[in-house]
Amino acid sequence: MSDAAQGASPQSSRRSWQQPSTILITGATGGIGAALARSYALPGRMLILHGRDTARLASLTHECEIQGAEVRGVTFDLRDAAAAIEALRSVSSKYAIDLAIVNAGVSSAIGKGLEAENWDTARAVLAVNLDGAIATVAGVLPEMRRRGTGQIAIVSSLAAYFGLPVTPIYCASKAAMKAYGEALRGWLAPQGIAVNVVMPGFVRTPMTERFSGAKPWLMSPERAATLIRRGLERNRARIAFPRRLAFGMWGLSVLPPALSQRILSALGYGA
Repeated sequence: MSDAAQGASPQSSRRSWQQPSTILITGATGGIGAALARSYALPGRMLILHGRDTARLASLTHECEIQGAEVRGVTFDLRDAAAAIEALRSVSSKYAIDLAIVNAGVSSAIGKGLEAENWDTARAVLAVNLDGAIATVAGVLPEMRRRGTGQIAIVSSLAAYFGLPVTPIYCASKAAMKAYGEALRGWLAPQGIAVNVVMPGFVRTPMTERFSGAKPWLMSPERAATLIRRGLERNRARIAFPRRLAFGMWGLSVLPPALSQRILSALGYGA
């Protein structure tokens, strides 16, 4: 058996995802990321918080330190995959990351005049949501495999179930991350590493406010963070919420496409 396949027992791996000591959160200055950072900030815990807005990152770092956590802020650019991987491997060599929450993301939408998302827009979204997320995993995974323990939470979206016509590139990126996370889970579970796909619905953040159409069961970032933590502690393969909206979006993926499109149009997500 290879060194990567050896390591912690299933019991110690289980403890690591129920009570992680060192947590990395990318996109920590966003709505869900900041709420997760505050939720996890406890005495005896190390938080490694990533964000590009240095002022907001400094403020969040201070908040979490007041709550008793030890905090390290990092500001590498996820759009530069090679630099991001190098930075994260350096961090991983210094701190044994128990939980990496791959949360950083951006959005785009079809304009009010129904302008198409052009190539530059598409690449800007995919550079963060897809390339940056995969780079994050590439940065932390080697050390987790060496130790034979760890947990990776990949933040996708309920939009991964069925693409919303107003935001094609965002939906494509989140669908890709859903499939990527599910594939990683099957590969890494025998090695003691848990992988979870997080699929939020509408959470009250600036990103959500830019979406047109109905926003059913809109929830606060704090409530979303609670549901994510609970799912991660139970090592759920998919952490999809709110439940009724998750069921509805899954239903769109199995209904005849023409019917699903009519339903979305009725909700304001169509031409």
